Amino acid sequence: MGILIRGGRVVDAAAQIDKIADVYLDDGVIQKVGEKLEAKDKDDKIIDAKGLVVMPGLVDLHVHFRDPGQTEKEDIETGSHAAARGGVTTVVAMPNTTPVIDSPDRANYVKNKAAQVSAIHVLQAGAMTKGELGEELSDIAGMAAAGVPVLSEDGKSVMKASLCKQAMEEAVKAGLPIFDHCEDMSLRGNGCMNEDENAKRLGLPGICNSTEDTIAARDSLLAIETGAKLHLCHCSTKGVAIMMKMLKAEGVENVTAEVCPHHFILTSDDIERDDPNYKMNPPLRTRKDVDALIEGLKEGYIQVISTDHAPHTQKDKTGSMRTAAFGIVGIETSFALSYTALVETGILTLSQLVEKMSYNPAKILGLDKGTVEAGSPADLTIFDPEYEWVIDPEEFLSKGKNTPFGGKKVIGKVMATIVDGEIAYR
Repeated sequence: MGILIRGGRVVDAAAQIDKIADVYLDDGVIQKVGEKLEAKDKDDKIIDAKGLVVMPGLVDLHVHFRDPGQTEKEDIETGSHAAARGGVTTVVAMPNTTPVIDSPDRANYVKNKAAQVSAIHVLQAGAMTKGELGEELSDIAGMAAAGVPVLSEDGKSVMKASLCKQAMEEAVKAGLPIFDHCEDMSLRGNGCMNEDENAKRLGLPGICNSTEDTIAARDSLLAIETGAKLHLCHCSTKGVAIMMKMLKAEGVENVTAEVCPHHFILTSDDIERDDPNYKMNPPLRTRKDVDALIEGLKEGYIQVISTDHAPHTQKDKTGSMRTAAFGIVGIETSFALSYTALVETGILTLSQLVEKMSYNPAKILGLDKGTVEAGSPADLTIFDPEYEWVIDPEEFLSKGKNTPFGGKKVIGKVMATIVDGEIAYR
């Protein structure tokens, strides 16, 4: 049984398409894109997409599904349904679970569970070091053989430069990119928000930009030397944006970067009181940092928008920012927030946004996704670009409700998500 999507605005950055067309799906594959297509079978589903955007399913390179070991915060099933509600069809789950995903067996646990309960494609990252302790490399070759698509120490950095270089060399042998959380722990200390006048106003310890910049610079240099594919996660500073601009000017292609909606929408000025929903790592920075990140997205030297979806229990996000957990949820709101902040304001075209949230992430993973071309996997998102709504955390399908965007009005809503030719959310 196929699906015929009629009369939508098809936006595909990979094929440079932006036109009204029909899309026919069958056997998990996009069979045809064209005008006045007909259903092939009387049982085919018909979706009227007039006035809606039909685009490739979003690919989120950076999520925390907390499974195994922290499933009171999220699990693969709830995380996947939250993703589908946000138009996301493929995610990369970070390995800082309990226990850490640092072996083929643990990677296979996620792979097997996702095959049973997930509404979308869940790809599991493997840790660079055993237990993410930064002392000894994980079984990188074994995890690669088990299908792990990337390595990451997310939640922390590999602080020993020599060990980080060894991990990159092993990653090159295994054909895996490294997703890099850039944070010098000796500089972070007990900081819980950006080190600026707002931290002083609230009497809270700060985290300076150099905490991120030093590791981003070190690991970029190591990647250039080793030839490793390096992807800088959740970039938040003007310094990293400048580095990416310089690397692009020098023709360096093996270092890419992502930014999250909260880091290009909010600043530390938005933290009016000691509110843990504004505590994330890296923290909200200043206007000059936000402007630099937006410029990087606009000019293309920051290639990806991801979420760093980090659900927590209410208990974990209660009290002071000093003691609360780092992280916010974002997978159900990322496209609407990005569309409102970047497309409605004229900073990016819709095609450019799709490129950064679908095509470029798929390309970094080496997947044949992120396009609506015939023959591609039938992973699609249908989006209403005129639907105005207010973000209500109580409506989230995620177990986590921890967001600073509660009550924010946004434009654009995911109306349907299709994964492997099946409707995962409508």
